[in-house]
Amino acid sequence: MTEDRLTIAGVQMPVYSVNTLVVGSGAAALAAAVWLGDFGQHDIAIVTESWGGGTSAHAGSDKQTYYKLALDGRVPDSARLLAEDLFAGGSMHGDIALCEARHSAQAFYRLVQLGVPFPHDRYGGFPGYRTDHDERGRATSAGPRTSQQMVAALSKEIVARRVPLFEPWQVVSLLTADDGDRTRVIGVLALDLAGCAVGERRFALFGAVNVVLGTGGPGGMYADSVYPSEQTGSIGVALRAGAIAQNLTESQYGLASTAVRWNVSGSYQQVVPRYVSTSADGSDAREFLNDEFPDLGTLTAAVFRKGYQWPFDPRRVREHGSSLIDMLVHRERIERGRRVFLDFTQNPDGGARLGPFSLGVLHDEPREYLEKCGATGGTPVERLARMNQPALDFYLSNGVDLRRDPLEIAVCAQHNNGGLAGDLWWESSIGGLFPVGEVNGSHGVRRPGGASLNAGQVGALRAAMRIANRRRADPLAAEAFTRAAADQVAAFLGLAHAFQHTQSGERQSVDDVRREIQSRTSRAGAHIRRLDMAREARDDAWRMCRGLDARAWVSGPGELPDAFRNRDLALAHAVYLTAITEYLERGGLSRGSFLVVDGAGAWGLNPPDAFVDGRILEVSVKHDLTPRTEWVTIRPIPVGDAWFETAWKAYRDGTVFD
Repeated sequence: MTEDRLTIAGVQMPVYSVNTLVVGSGAAALAAAVWLGDFGQHDIAIVTESWGGGTSAHAGSDKQTYYKLALDGRVPDSARLLAEDLFAGGSMHGDIALCEARHSAQAFYRLVQLGVPFPHDRYGGFPGYRTDHDERGRATSAGPRTSQQMVAALSKEIVARRVPLFEPWQVVSLLTADDGDRTRVIGVLALDLAGCAVGERRFALFGAVNVVLGTGGPGGMYADSVYPSEQTGSIGVALRAGAIAQNLTESQYGLASTAVRWNVSGSYQQVVPRYVSTSADGSDAREFLNDEFPDLGTLTAAVFRKGYQWPFDPRRVREHGSSLIDMLVHRERIERGRRVFLDFTQNPDGGARLGPFSLGVLHDEPREYLEKCGATGGTPVERLARMNQPALDFYLSNGVDLRRDPLEIAVCAQHNNGGLAGDLWWESSIGGLFPVGEVNGSHGVRRPGGASLNAGQVGALRAAMRIANRRRADPLAAEAFTRAAADQVAAFLGLAHAFQHTQSGERQSVDDVRREIQSRTSRAGAHIRRLDMAREARDDAWRMCRGLDARAWVSGPGELPDAFRNRDLALAHAVYLTAITEYLERGGLSRGSFLVVDGAGAWGLNPPDAFVDGRILEVSVKHDLTPRTEWVTIRPIPVGDAWFETAWKAYRDGTVFD
């Protein structure tokens, strides 16, 4: 890495030049940096808003799942079978599914080698369990904070290798250049967050041949969200640069606690807690599930299954399935204006119609599961302590004692299955830009729980392989880089200045902008969708996005980071709502983790030959903020180069990385 100081538009700033710049410090971003070093590419640096921040370091559940190839031999498995199961989830390209499957063991064992404490038996097998959308028991876990432990192990390796780290810096723009018929990345412009905190507006330039973008999902778009509060996402930076996105219709929603943002999946449901709603002031408590189930056995079975069928799934609403619970929670909160709680201190009470609770009313599946866990205690919290004490301890460490405190919940946005489109090396439509982790839209409609962690690690590995073997060139010299980026940088410098001088009659504060984005996205783009609402929200979103630069206002440099985050989120939510509207206008019905209703509230699932299920929706944005949509054919799973000598030759001469 080299360092210079140059002046653009009268502002002097440092210019750091490096082969590969990793943006973000989550599990996928850090894995890319580690793999690059393993492959001999040491001219790298990391820039991040917060070392130890983001979703990977702060998200989790009762036992956060890592989904991988089954490795203990109890269930027959192969990379091909894993690829087929990933591909069967819908709207996932087959070559990506095959890469995620074939590199699964390699990526997993690298984490084990780095010290992530995935449990194994005395013979070296890594036993698994079933997770949502999984029938082969491929899931494993290192506890409630698996991804945090991944970050810790990867961070330790990064520190040991002395990889240059720039923190806290916020990337506000991707800098690009036209290269024939394709745009390529040449670096980024970053805002110094420490400077903003003390009232100073400072920027830095990073010139790079490759940018690995690992900044997570667009958590800042939603009002009801289980994303960590500091996780806003930065997909808008790439969208503004012209990167193609895909599957933006597909996000994952599920029940989560609201005061402490945490998924209430797994053990939290399998111990069969009581669901209670109250009026806004906490009075008039009632067990609202009782009204919709025929008997207490069916009700408790749905609650139990919500543990491993945690994401909202329209296929599981009818016939008293587990996702009916999500719908009833939504009705209580949104339609009736009530608050909803999980109560672990008492068992469900069916009242006069459904009768009292006992282990005897449980169906075979939940009763046998609790018996095998030795969790047949008198109350849900006693069962939870027996089954999964760390899940109980998590809330206790955050000031919530489930032995006495009810847990307020909502249906929340949790994960974006869509994101930026990448090829089989995770390179985007912008040359040299490699989105990894949740910002990469590889997941499709339905993914097994924990598959996102596998995808992030494999994507990091694939990107590093491509960079180390085919993209090792030196970055542009500082002067050439400055000439190529000067106009783009000057525009952002002018924007930062203008935000502080917005006319008073036109001002919109950073808080007001964020609330508007979140309200609109949660109303029209979450787990309940309707065409007329989506159209209206899309049009309003684009009006906001196109006029935001003239209205956004900051009182000083301290608000500048949020102003730029809002600018990215405004574009992102307009693009997401465009994708949702396009899907609905093409006749798309309920699928994945969302329910499509008509004006009368009726809904249905896509038929087997639905247009929207046979293709993947891509969306991009032109320079004038005009969206472009295209439905592309889903690529099948490749047969693969099975003949050893052929694969060996391609590997030796390097053509395998083309």
